[in-house]
Amino acid sequence: MARVRDRTEDFKDAVRHTAVSSGYDESKLAAILASFIIHKPRQRLPFTKAALTTLESISTLEQFIIKHRKDYVDLHRTTEQERDSIEHEVMAFIKTCKEQIDVLKNSINNEEASAKGWLSIRGSSNTDTVAHKHGVVLILSEKLHSVSAQFDQLRAVRFQDAINKRMPRRKPNRVANPSSTDSSKMNNSEPREPDEIQTDPLRVQQQLLDDETRALQVELASLLDAAQQTETKMVEMSALNHLMSTHVLQQAQQIEHLYEQAVEATKNVELGNKELSQAIQRNSSSRTFLLLFLFVLTFSVLFLDWYS
Repeated sequence: MARVRDRTEDFKDAVRHTAVSSGYDESKLAAILASFIIHKPRQRLPFTKAALTTLESISTLEQFIIKHRKDYVDLHRTTEQERDSIEHEVMAFIKTCKEQIDVLKNSINNEEASAKGWLSIRGSSNTDTVAHKHGVVLILSEKLHSVSAQFDQLRAVRFQDAINKRMPRRKPNRVANPSSTDSSKMNNSEPREPDEIQTDPLRVQQQLLDDETRALQVELASLLDAAQQTETKMVEMSALNHLMSTHVLQQAQQIEHLYEQAVEATKNVELGNKELSQAIQRNSSSRTFLLLFLFVLTFSVLFLDWYS
């Protein structure tokens, strides 16, 4: 058996000699060889770039929420204005990410509409690409929803702390001291001197003023309790309103997805009806042609029989 010889180095020398004879210098030849070894990165599509930008925005939003979690939840670290500013920034982040996802959805819909032919039939490769892009948009939407759900939990903790802070505290019962009244009655029942008789109207007037003051205090305390209860209910209503708005947004997205599926199903049904009508027309035309052919054939046989 003949021995095998490695001719790789000879091939490289031949290629180098041919390149030098064709006018390539050493630096240009080295750049070409390096391009063969280290391939250039593929040019990314605009959709891929936009999707990666949206993913980076969502990741930045998640890092921002993790960084300011303690500042937003702990009441002793920041003030209400700072927590409101954090919430405003997070809402702006979420709105921007949602707008970017909507732009991606619109680009997919435009591409899907422009890729359809005159028979509204798409190729398999284009269908796979569109399905892949829909999957990318779905992943981005789920990622954004999970990050916003984390912040919703933080908002629920903040609302609960606000509710606990504004809960009305129990106040001691304001009951007049019966011993003082008994002592005042006993003092009134004791024999009084002429000086005490002169100051008796003043004491009666002072007693009336004290009674009115106590009545006003009780009324103000009841009004304060009612105001605190109203404030607590308003905070609870705001928290429930926020949770309801979140669920309504989720339902709106689901309804939009169902509407798109219904529109696609309607288009498919229309396409099927067109194909069925065309098949019926082809069947009727083939039947007519077959009848005509049989008639002509029968007439020809009769003619040939009569002629013979």
